Amino acid sequence: MLNAVGIDVSKGKSTVAVLQPAGVVVRKPFNVSHTKKDLDQLVSFIKGLEGETRIVMESTGHYHEPILKSLSEAGLFVSAFP
Repeated sequence: MLNAVGIDVSKGKSTVAVLQPAGVVVRKPFNVSHTKKDLDQLVSFIKGLEGETRIVMESTGHYHEPILKSLSEAGLFVSAFP
């Protein structure tokens, strides 16, 4: 099963949504602050999803950088777009 993770980045927090094909909601959108603790929890959550996972996120100024770094260093497929 393919999981699509979308991240809407803002200054102090980001909103994360997880969907599967045909619009199946894996988890309702939730907020993640840009702290190491929350980003580590996000990585653990995403790694715990069954199947293949792809992550897309906005590149919003420099606010996306800690999230991108955490996800990339964890070996997750992540793409940031302007």
